[in-house]
Amino acid sequence: MRSIHASVSAYEEWLEERLHGDLVRADLGEKHRKMADSALGFLRATCFRWAELAPGLCADLGTVPLVHAVGDAHIENFGLWRDGEGRLVWGVNDFDDAAHTPYAYDLVRLGTSALLAPGVGAASEIADLILDGYREGLERPRAFVLEEEHLWLRDMTVASDERRRAFWDELRKAPPAPPPRRLADALAASLPVPVPDGVVVAARQAGTGSLGRPRFVALAEIRGGPWAREARALLPSCWTPSDGSARGFDLARGPYRSGDPWLIVDDDGVIVRRLAPNSRKLKLNDRRARDLAPLLRAMAYELANLHSADPAQRDAVRADLGKRGPAWLGRLIERAARATLSDWKAYRG
Repeated sequence: MRSIHASVSAYEEWLEERLHGDLVRADLGEKHRKMADSALGFLRATCFRWAELAPGLCADLGTVPLVHAVGDAHIENFGLWRDGEGRLVWGVNDFDDAAHTPYAYDLVRLGTSALLAPGVGAASEIADLILDGYREGLERPRAFVLEEEHLWLRDMTVASDERRRAFWDELRKAPPAPPPRRLADALAASLPVPVPDGVVVAARQAGTGSLGRPRFVALAEIRGGPWAREARALLPSCWTPSDGSARGFDLARGPYRSGDPWLIVDDDGVIVRRLAPNSRKLKLNDRRARDLAPLLRAMAYELANLHSADPAQRDAVRADLGKRGPAWLGRLIERAARATLSDWKAYRG
C-alpha cells in the first residue's frame, strides 16, 4: 500500500487533470489545514484513501452483497432540504462518491467517523446502534419527512433564528467573482423568470472532501426575501475515477427518498442546489453530544433506505446480515479507525 502522502498527491493530480484548469488551489490549502486539524476532518477529506484501504480492511468479511452505496458515508454527510410538497426532509445529501460497493463499507465508514468524533461511544456501542437502525430500515424503508414520528429530529436539526441570520450573513460575505463558464451557465439557468435585479455571483468555500473544486453561489432578493443557488463541479466517484461520468445522484431520487426538486445535475457535470437555512448540510457542532446516539441510529436507517432501492439487493443484504455474529461491525470499525489515525499521524508528521 502506498503512503498517505503519495495517495494525496495522486488524488490531487487526478483532480487537477479532471478540472481542466479550474482547480481552486487556495481551497486546497484550506483542505490541508482541515486534514491536519482533526482525525474526523482527515477522514472527511480522504474518501479516495478509504477506497484504497477498504478492500483490505474488510477482507475477512468474505463475499458481501453489492449495493448502490453512498461511498462516502460519515456523520457529517447528512442534511436538510424541502421536498416537492414543501416538507422538511432529513437524510444523506452528498452523493459525489456514490458507487456500487459492498454494503458493509458504508456501515464501517459511518461507524469509523463516529468513533473518531468526541462523545459518541466505544466501537461496540456504535456498531450496535448502526446495526439496530440499519436492520429496521431494511425491514421498513421510508424517507425521513420531519413530521409526526420524526418531530424529535426536526427539533434537533431545524435552524434557530440565530442560525438563520448567520447563514445569510455568511453567504453575503462570499467574495464576488466570475465563475467558470459551465458553472455560470448552470447558475443562469437556475434564476427565476423574470431575472431579478442585483444578482450577485460569488465564490464559496464549503465542505471538506470537495475543496479544490470550483463552487459558486448566486444571491438575490426575490419577492421580499433572500434567494440562493449553489453550483459546483461534479466529478466521477473516487471508487471509479476513470469513469467519464458521475451517476451517483440517481440515489438521491430513490424510491425511499422524498427528494429535493431543486437538486439538479446537468449534462456539463455541474450540480446545482437550493441553499437556505433549512436546506443545508449539518455539522457536528449543530448537535448536542447526548443527541448523537439516536441520530447515529437514524443515519444507519437512512443508509438502509438507500441500499433498499433494488429489492434483490435488499434481500441479499438481509440474508447476509442474518449469517453474521454480533461483533463483526465493531471489530471492523476499530480496525478502520486505527488505519485512519495512523494515516492522519503520518500526514501531520
